[in-house]
Amino acid sequence: MANAVTQSILVVGGGMSGLSAAIEAAEAGREVYLVEKNSYLGGRVAQLHQYFPKMCPPYCGLEINFRRIKNNPQIRFYTLAEVESISGEEGNWDVSVKIQPRYVNERCTVCNKCAEACTLEIDNPFNYNMNKTKAAYLPHDMAFPMRYVLDPSLVQSGEAQKVKESCPYDAIDLDMQPQTVDLKVGSIVWATGWKPYDANKLDNLGFGKYQNVITNVMMERLAAYNGPTQGQILRPSDGKPPQNIAFVQCAGSRDENHLPFCSGICCLASMKQANYVREQYPDAKVHIFFIDIRATDRLEDVYRKAKKDENIKFFKGKVAKIQEDSANKNLILRVEDTTTGSLHEVNMDLVVLATGMQPNTSEVQVPTAVSYDEYGFVSSVDARPGLYAAGCTRTPVGVYESVADGTAAALKAIQSIAGR
Repeated sequence: MANAVTQSILVVGGGMSGLSAAIEAAEAGREVYLVEKNSYLGGRVAQLHQYFPKMCPPYCGLEINFRRIKNNPQIRFYTLAEVESISGEEGNWDVSVKIQPRYVNERCTVCNKCAEACTLEIDNPFNYNMNKTKAAYLPHDMAFPMRYVLDPSLVQSGEAQKVKESCPYDAIDLDMQPQTVDLKVGSIVWATGWKPYDANKLDNLGFGKYQNVITNVMMERLAAYNGPTQGQILRPSDGKPPQNIAFVQCAGSRDENHLPFCSGICCLASMKQANYVREQYPDAKVHIFFIDIRATDRLEDVYRKAKKDENIKFFKGKVAKIQEDSANKNLILRVEDTTTGSLHEVNMDLVVLATGMQPNTSEVQVPTAVSYDEYGFVSSVDARPGLYAAGCTRTPVGVYESVADGTAAALKAIQSIAGR
């Protein structure tokens, strides 16, 4: 093999696995470039209310990681950025990164003047479009980098100049253009993560048709203090507290017509969210409809605890169809009890679909030759010499496992170029 031209490392994806890989590699003395397509680092973990195993809010871990990045000159990160091309070989990769304009420069002090001057609103992507936000916005309360973003629709609108003039620090640049950065790196960690499976494809379950059918990621935002309802779990149709809530497991998962595999974390996520409901509404009744419960290792205690709660009922059955009662927007679930073969109709105020984790590589592949499994995951940690897959790029994992996997990928990336 040829000697490494550079000892630098590229990490693609700024979620938990990517952050872990970048920070560990940098603290081991390597120069690191971190590329993230969102306007902030933290990935989907930043959108959670709580995560396993400690059931703490995401900012606990993210704030520490952001501080480590701030204090380490070895890390250079790019947001609103995507890798367009990769060429070369282990120890000598040429990478082209395209960066979209933020329209706000480093002078931003997060004073909020631009948002105050802006009247245009857009769907809030951080809250899975459950509410609106100004088109001049901070992605979320603890966003890193802590800098506003202007939506392109605002830049192209008639009020763009007014918003620009509202900034006392000259931080708004309406003339920003996309730019391309060319990097030379020795090894690469690919950690582009996952997306929730599109529940609109589940015609029988009513998502997108009935307001009170939501997904598990949306439930996280409803429970979060900085979510669309400031942490109150309310029915989208009328803003009322739900008293009968159904969690529908394997919504599209383990289904050859959708996601044929199990994502491994959905059962635990639903039990966690059942606890959100029970904490807010002590008298609420929760039904969890499941094929089988998958809660392994130390996290099986979560299942045992939930089973002891008399207000949480586990129903071994497949939800075949969901319909709406037009009079009150309640939902009627038609369920087959798989233990007896009997059919049931259950009336619920709110339904939460436990949709699975679809790897982003199933839609946007690594721009160089690597192999994938039948589900779109990169088929091996060692994707090819000098390029390593981490986190949900290679298999469905939770937050704890993502951190460990990112650290392992960083070690492999360092070993790839060490001593060359």
